[in-house]
Amino acid sequence: MIDLRSDTVTKPTMAMRQAAFEADVGDDVYEEDPTVKKLEDKAAEMLGKEAALFVTSGTQGNQIAVLTHCSPGDEVLLEANAHLFLYEGASMSALAGVQPRTIQGTRGVMDPEDVKAAIRPDDIHFPETSLICLENTHNKAGGVVVPLENMQAIYEVAREEGIPVHLDGARLFNASVASGISLHRYADQTDTVQVCLSKGLGAPVGSIIAGSYDFIKKARKWRKRLGGGLRQVGMVAAPAYVALTEMVDRLAEDHAHARQLANGLQHVVGLKIEKVETNIVLVHVDGLGETAESFLHKLEGDGILAVPFGPTTVRFVTNYDVSERDIDQVIDVIISRYQY
Repeated sequence: MIDLRSDTVTKPTMAMRQAAFEADVGDDVYEEDPTVKKLEDKAAEMLGKEAALFVTSGTQGNQIAVLTHCSPGDEVLLEANAHLFLYEGASMSALAGVQPRTIQGTRGVMDPEDVKAAIRPDDIHFPETSLICLENTHNKAGGVVVPLENMQAIYEVAREEGIPVHLDGARLFNASVASGISLHRYADQTDTVQVCLSKGLGAPVGSIIAGSYDFIKKARKWRKRLGGGLRQVGMVAAPAYVALTEMVDRLAEDHAHARQLANGLQHVVGLKIEKVETNIVLVHVDGLGETAESFLHKLEGDGILAVPFGPTTVRFVTNYDVSERDIDQVIDVIISRYQY
């Protein structure tokens, strides 16, 4: 099967497997695992933050950030199609007891003036706006790179109001490679940031959250409360370190393959392809008289996997385990099936 469902399906490289086998480990709940410490120090350095914390997943990292920044009854501002809002099981409400307030963006990008207008005034009837969340790249918008200038403008609004900003940077590495802007500069427009190591970078598991020393100290306790305090986790952190230090630049290959796929599918009459910026390709199939479900069912029969992203929208995500030849095969299969 050619698996384009997500960049989370990547298998660890041989270097990652070897690193896990040889990892120097200790009890990380006692902060005695040297491999975890090395990973956290490297991540903090790359992101330009004082400290970092290794967590089990992007969702756990995002929710630890919400729990650390907010109190029950507070309100969080975020874009209407943010991953934090759509795809994390309402955990900010279930766990932190906070209320999400969504702002409709344009391809995932919020207008700073809309953000400013949504901040609650000091009134007994209203919740307190305690956090603003950004996402870069923006998954639901099709891997869009949120412009640095937009992040800067929103961060300035937040600082004026004394509200922290958290960045869901699950694919921030993709944004950095696509734009040429460093991770450090993006993270500068936030108080805290979460980055995934298990997506395009190919680590088998794990994410990083980063921020100030004080934030990470509090976040560590929330990680423990959520059952995320692991023991000899250096065996997982070691392949994550390989991902962080050896797999970033190669994301350009995924971006090239995404453009290759989009360009190839342009030849199929009835398909509408959204603009590709990173490793996500959104394809609208209603012009073929198909639903996402029917289209994907036929593709699966041809040995190709992708996911529905709406009633008539399909998402393809290029990744480390998909080659240029695989992309050519996907294009050929779809053209042969639908181009008469």
